[in-house]
Amino acid sequence: MDSSDPDILTQGQTLDIQNDLQESYQVDVDVGQECQSLEACSVEKSQEVTESESDSQSPNASSVDKSEVEINGDECQTAQVPAVNKCEIDVDGEQDSQSPNALSVDVLEARVSVKDEDDIFVVPAVGMEFESEEHAYKCYSRYAVLEGFSIRKDFVNKSRVNGAIVSRRYTCYRQGYRPSRHNVNVRKPRQEMRTGCLAHMTIARQPNGKFRVSHFETKHNHEFVNPSTAHLLPSQKRLTFAQAVESDIASSSGMDGVPKLGMGFESEDHAYEFYNTYAGRVGFSVRKDYVNRSKIDGAVASRRFTCFREGFRQKDKRDLNVKRPRKETRIGCLAQLVISRQPDGKYRVTHFEGKHNHELVAACRVWMLRSQKRLAVAQIVEGNALESYKVQAKSAYEVSCNSIRDCVDHGYDPSDHRSKLSSKRTRDMREGEAERIQQYFQSRKVKNPSFFYAIQLDAENQIANIFWADAKMIMDYSDFGDVLCFDTTYMLNKDCRLFSPFLGVNHHKQMVIFGAALLYDDTVDSFKWLFQKFLEAMSGKNPKTILTDQDAVVSEAVNSIFPEIHQRMSVWHVYQSALKQLSHKFVGQSFVNDLSSCFFNHEEEEDFIAAWNIMLDVHDLWEIEWLNKIFETREQWAIAYKRHIFCADINSVLLHESFIVNLKKYLKPESDVLSLLKHLGKVVNDWHYKELEANYDMNQNMPRLMGDVILLKHARDAYTPRIFELFQQEYEVCLNYVVNQCIKSETAFEYKVSTYGQPREYAVSYNLADNTVFCSCMKYEFMGVLCSHALKVLDYRNIRLLPSQYILKRWTRDARV
Repeated sequence: MDSSDPDILTQGQTLDIQNDLQESYQVDVDVGQECQSLEACSVEKSQEVTESESDSQSPNASSVDKSEVEINGDECQTAQVPAVNKCEIDVDGEQDSQSPNALSVDVLEARVSVKDEDDIFVVPAVGMEFESEEHAYKCYSRYAVLEGFSIRKDFVNKSRVNGAIVSRRYTCYRQGYRPSRHNVNVRKPRQEMRTGCLAHMTIARQPNGKFRVSHFETKHNHEFVNPSTAHLLPSQKRLTFAQAVESDIASSSGMDGVPKLGMGFESEDHAYEFYNTYAGRVGFSVRKDYVNRSKIDGAVASRRFTCFREGFRQKDKRDLNVKRPRKETRIGCLAQLVISRQPDGKYRVTHFEGKHNHELVAACRVWMLRSQKRLAVAQIVEGNALESYKVQAKSAYEVSCNSIRDCVDHGYDPSDHRSKLSSKRTRDMREGEAERIQQYFQSRKVKNPSFFYAIQLDAENQIANIFWADAKMIMDYSDFGDVLCFDTTYMLNKDCRLFSPFLGVNHHKQMVIFGAALLYDDTVDSFKWLFQKFLEAMSGKNPKTILTDQDAVVSEAVNSIFPEIHQRMSVWHVYQSALKQLSHKFVGQSFVNDLSSCFFNHEEEEDFIAAWNIMLDVHDLWEIEWLNKIFETREQWAIAYKRHIFCADINSVLLHESFIVNLKKYLKPESDVLSLLKHLGKVVNDWHYKELEANYDMNQNMPRLMGDVILLKHARDAYTPRIFELFQQEYEVCLNYVVNQCIKSETAFEYKVSTYGQPREYAVSYNLADNTVFCSCMKYEFMGVLCSHALKVLDYRNIRLLPSQYILKRWTRDARV
């Protein structure tokens, strides 16, 4: 039932509340200091409605006809629930009033019948009638939830004739006193919960078969519980956290939910739930720390709840033999809450520290915290946070991408009439495919005006090519668009539609997508148009490096649209082509492993050529003409060449992704294009979710250090965990290196570095003027992480902090800042 300014339908005539107050029964409401207003019920007859507005200082009375008044969920709204203090917490130790605002109702002959059993939110009152005893219990139970107490079924009076219930009393769960003899010889006696509370509701059966409230007592002699923990009450255990939160919101108690000194709780469990709920809103997890128990009865005397990142993990000798040690989570955070039991049996906050020495978790990932996983309320927070994240992403995108603002206009036309093809497209669409594609993208545009898509037409005004990118893709490109991989290999045969994604890697070395295209024409003009639309969507920002396949048409279009950027042939594409070319001749994991190792595991030209020859010998491939041709062009794709071009190690990421495998069945000519688009959306969402998980893990867990090394600590604070692992591996390798020779010039030192006992040497120069280091292996220029040879020279020169110019922002924790 709705509780906002309701009207009650009666079968008597309309009564004026203000003028007829003395002629009908009175409703006297005693409001406390925190009650703002009590809205009165209005009475309607025929089509007339008389409403009474509540005053902010005093409650209004409601006048109701003595004839029967029915409250039915289908025909009318129930009376407004008074705004009483739903959760009373004594902060300063003085109990001015331990009871809620009293509600005293004196009804003479009015009969209020509640019929709707699913929506009982009315405040019980003397004279109110219910269809059954169960309906009365539900009404009183819902009322108790809002107030913050539990109820108990007390005595029942049944008829001696037919055994039907004649009268029933429901009491507060703290009614009466427990006999003391029950605690004799009990090691851990139950905590005394009964305080002799007199609050209760009594119902009696009427001749018409309904049950009428004959007595209603509202005064309690104890504090109420926090509404968000009302599910812990004995009679409310079936309530979920979500219902408790809704009750908390409905109650509008005015509490901010922040712990304060002196705040009281009925038990340590209530204190823990309160602090954990607060932690969920703020963004951290709670750990139960020390507990001090009484030597007399074993009850908890004091307890401390801390942030889960409190303290430091002690060193364990067994860690030396662990291959994958646990990540470090504790960093000495001092945030905590301490409670102590008082003489009255309550627990009060004696110490509270709210400051943390670490970054708090975003609301969209709170549910991943250990102490928050079992709280259903976290699901509500997560849903709201995700919506907030979408709004923030949209706002950031609209600020950064000026070119997309024009797309928000209703007159936006995605069809590019100025760049039409001069010929007919090379592939035909299936019947109805063009309409389905347009409807899909139009619906995306309606849901999010920041969505960008463009259509190229052919000479016959038929759709030839389509490009699209959403706000998240464009934001990813703004952060990680320095290296771009354009893929045109997602086509099973010449009759298939050509799906071409723009791919990249984020700061966790995870795959991201910057945009995608469906091409029904693969001429040079089509690719030029596609690259131009890509730049338009990305506000004209060019990548530093673009990786493509062996297609000469694509290479020509890249040189035309991106004349000043580095272009490389992707070794991953060459590797995929090799698998296809040789699949008919070789079957087995051994060959695949050798081929993969030859393509991806050799960064030195000398090593690559040696591995290539060994592969040809072992598998007898010398007569394969295709292999001979690609070996002649090895400088265009092999990672041992053109090391000065930054590639962000994207080839290794592509190697471990199964993107093409997931899309194969959707690229066939007989497959529906909408299935492809929807599946792509799921794949992209999975990638986004993996990044959220990686961000959460990055903020909550610190990678383990191989030793107490200042340089490693500095790098760990800067890099993401995945990149730090690579850096730490390079540092571990450098420990086995030796410096063989040092040649000094005016501004630089030239070092020869080699592995101990091996002849191969690497030339490393260190410039004194700008503290720069350069290695002949060029790993930093190629990947963005200093190599082991350069780290050896830094250690040799007693440099203990990683120079800031060698910490690329795209690999750091703050890559998106």
